[in-house]
This record gives sequence, C-alpha cells and structure tokens, in this order.
Amino acid sequence: MKYLNEKSAVVKEFDSNLSKISPFELKNRLINLADESVRKMAHSMLNAGRGNPNWIATRPREAFFAFGRFALEECRRTFDWSEGLAGLPQKEGIAQRLEEFLKKNAGEQGMDWLRNAYNYMLMNLAADPDELIHEWVESVIGDQYPVPDRILKYTEAVVRDYLNHELCDARPPKGEMQLFATEGGTAAMCYIFDSLMQNYLLRKGDSIALLVPAFTPYIEIPELKRFDFDVLHIPASRMSEDGLHLWQYEEKDINRLRDPKYKALFVINPSNPPSYALASDTVKAIKDVVERWNPNLMIVTDDVYATYVPHFRSLLAELPRNTLGVYSFSKYFGATGWRAAVIALYADNIYDDLLAALPRKRQTELARRYASITANPAEMKFIDRMVADSRQVALNHTAGLSLPQQLQMSFFAVESLMDTDNRYRNRMLKLIEARLKALWDSAGFTLVPNTLRAGYYSEIDMLVWARKFYGDEFVEYLKKTYNPLDVVFRLATETGLVVLNGGGFDGPEWSVRVSLANLNEEDYVKIGQSIRRILTEYADLWHKDV
Repeated sequence: MKYLNEKSAVVKEFDSNLSKISPFELKNRLINLADESVRKMAHSMLNAGRGNPNWIATRPREAFFAFGRFALEECRRTFDWSEGLAGLPQKEGIAQRLEEFLKKNAGEQGMDWLRNAYNYMLMNLAADPDELIHEWVESVIGDQYPVPDRILKYTEAVVRDYLNHELCDARPPKGEMQLFATEGGTAAMCYIFDSLMQNYLLRKGDSIALLVPAFTPYIEIPELKRFDFDVLHIPASRMSEDGLHLWQYEEKDINRLRDPKYKALFVINPSNPPSYALASDTVKAIKDVVERWNPNLMIVTDDVYATYVPHFRSLLAELPRNTLGVYSFSKYFGATGWRAAVIALYADNIYDDLLAALPRKRQTELARRYASITANPAEMKFIDRMVADSRQVALNHTAGLSLPQQLQMSFFAVESLMDTDNRYRNRMLKLIEARLKALWDSAGFTLVPNTLRAGYYSEIDMLVWARKFYGDEFVEYLKKTYNPLDVVFRLATETGLVVLNGGGFDGPEWSVRVSLANLNEEDYVKIGQSIRRILTEYADLWHKDV
C-alpha cells in the first residue's frame, strides 16, 4: 500500500504505525516535511493543522492594560518607595477613585470600555462598587491567592451571565449554575476525568460513550491504563440523499445509551473537527434516554465552539442535572495563551446524588481523602471536590486559577454581553465563512448550507468526492492502492501545506481536517486547489491502470 506518490523520496520513512499516533503528534512530522518543502520548493509553509486563531479581541485587552495603570496607582496610595516597592490596594472608596480616574483619562484607549463594563456590573449584576473594583484591582495586580478558590465572586457572576447567553440562548434552566475556573479547557478535561475516578463515579473498565469524530484527548484519555474504559464510539454517520455527510447521529445509535451499563457520555458540541452543532432530533433522543431509560447517565459536553452557531443551546441547558459543561474562552477571543476556561455544573445535579448513594466503604474512603478540608466531607459537593483534586487535596488552600487570568476572562465575558448588536460576532462569522467558501470553492466541492455549521474547522472526506466525480470503482482503487495518510503527506511534501488526518479524530479514514482559524483567505484557496489536484492525479493514474 502506497503512502506517497512513487516519485517521492520520503516514501520509506513512514510505516503503518503512523496511522495509530495522535494527529497532533503526526502534525509535527508533517511540519518537518513542509519545512523541507519550503527549502526545496521556496513555498510558504501553511499550517492549517492547529485551531489557534490568527485574530484577537482588542477591546477587553485594551481595558485590561488600561485598568492596570489604575491598579498600580491604588497600590502606591498605600506606600510608594523609590526602590520599587508599593503597598496593597485598599477597598474603601476605591470605586469613587476609579470614576475619577476614568474621568481624568477620558478618551484614552480602553477607558470608555472600562466605564461601560463597570456600569454593566452595577446595573445588571447588582455588584457592590467598592467590592467589585477591589476584586478587579487585586486581580490585575495578582497579589493574592484566589479566594474563593473555585472562582472569584464577580468573575463567576459575569461568566455565568455570559454562559446563560451563549450556551443557553438566553433561556437558562432553573437553578444555580456553579463554575470552576480552570487553566484552559485542557485542565478542565484532566480535572473532570480525574475527579470522576477519584470519587468512584467512574471505575477502571467502566462503559462510557463518545460521540465521534472527536477532539483527540477525549479519544486517547479513556484508553490510558489508569482508566481503560470500555468505550462505545457513536459515529456521525448520517448522510444526505445525495451521499454527502451531515455529521449527525442516527437515533438507533443514540438509543444504545439506554443500557444503564453506560455510565457517561462525552460530547464535543459543536463537533471537532466536523464543526456542527447537535441536531434537535439528536438532543431529543439523548433527553429521552436520560428521562426514560438511563437517568444516572453522566454527560460531559465541551462547548468551546458554541459562539459560532447562532441560537446555540447546550446539553447543559437541556439536561442540567446530568451535564458537566466545559467552556474555554480561547477560540472566540483569540486567547489560547491566556488558558482561561470554566467547568459548569448546576447546584442540583446527579453527581452529588451519586456520591451520596456510594457504598459505605467508599464514602468512608472519601471522607478520609477530604478530611483535611472540611469537618463534614460527606457534604462536600462534587464541584468542590474537583477543585481539591486539582491540587492533590493537600494543596487545596492554594487552588484556583490565577487572578489576572480570571480578570481577563471577566473582561472577555463583559465584552460579549455589552455587544448587543453582535458586531464582534458578525465580523468573526464573516471571516470564517469567507475562508470556508474559499476552501470549498477552490476544491470544486459542494458545500450545502446548514444552520448548524460552526465552520471553525472543515472536514473533507476524499472518498465522498472520489465517488461523486469518478464512481465506486475508483473509490475501491484508492482504498486498495494508497494509504489514507497519503493525502496529508503529499500536501506537506509537495506544497508546504499542513492539514490533519480526519481518521485520527475517529472520523472517516480518508478525510482531512482543515482549521479555518489560522490562515488567510488566499491560503485556503491554495489548500483547496491542492486537494483537488491530488484527487485528479489519483484519477489520472487510475485511468492509466484500467
């Protein structure tokens, strides 16, 4: 079976084991090949493998840095020594001093935004002025441990408000959404898996389910020896009448979750890499499973791309008792380096119920585990156990996301909440849509309109278009003659383009995953043209062999 075209000098460097490694690790090999291509062919390397956006949200950052000036002034009010030492900010009268600072510096970058954000917090969240601004000042200065450790008071209030709008379509369910601020979605995933195991809500070898294609950590973590879960992969196998992927799920497959042996369901919604939100009938089927058949099914939903689908509604909103939500600010605000995310869990939830129902032996073990934190470990909520577990329990007193990260997260949330005309969102969606159109138009493939498409990534199944253009016999020729990784290797070595293999995300083996976030529009034209050229060259070789 071939990996690259026969003229390539790198054919012998690769073997079938490469199809087993993570696409993000494979990406590094592809980048090395693309770099070689740059040297030999003087092409610019285009890396559409990672989802790091090439934009940033400017206004909340301008405000962050502007507010830092005020915070330093507040510290110097306490004492200011020439050797470079200042004191800690004082709460009394601090809001009044901010108002004077904003008036004095009116018109400067970030000042109007700060005034509007301050007023938003007072009017919409009933914030105490001095308490709020003191929290913000200590946050930007970073002079304290996080208190509360789970999340700061006003960070939680405004981020909850943001999530109610973005994940619940401004129609949140009844009850209190509680948040745990984490070091990006990466940390959130680790903490969730760890605490589910530490608290015996999941045990080694348990049966769980995963909607696929999926972001690779959700595929790879359950396979680690520590977890060794029995994983049911539920594929997005629905196709349209004309043979195109819909990237949605069959009801019969969702209904397999009726079996109570399945303890947990992991969902990326909108999906990564297909980049589609769950269809309403799939949501309805999952709700039916929970409400009628498997009421203790734990659901973990990662909704980082929610903001790219208008009127998105998370499983966190539809099934609040069963669902743990993960949301990261990284993609929408161009902030992967800030590592700012939250875990969301409603106060009334099955996780706490399942803890209370554990056998006495397990409850005794857990009481010993958390005894250093509280006199009543049995009453400790699951979300607070995640905070403690994130610091090996013994370091719970220093747990929590850093204060500067929490403030920038708060400013990101306020930015979106104040943008009532959706100017930022609409401009970003146009940017993504233009890149998506450039990719598909230049490839000569048909992209069917779909209101559920987020468009942050695009997954192109080469076999779908091989069948449409050249028929079933050509598809069989490709599968027998070439390795599915051939396309991504050829793109890297021949054109300097780096995309990821869709099979690594448990998607169709012959699919490629392109991030629409990190290149310019003309680059996607080049990617699309190159994909189509490779398919045409395969067809030309096939015609010669027939």
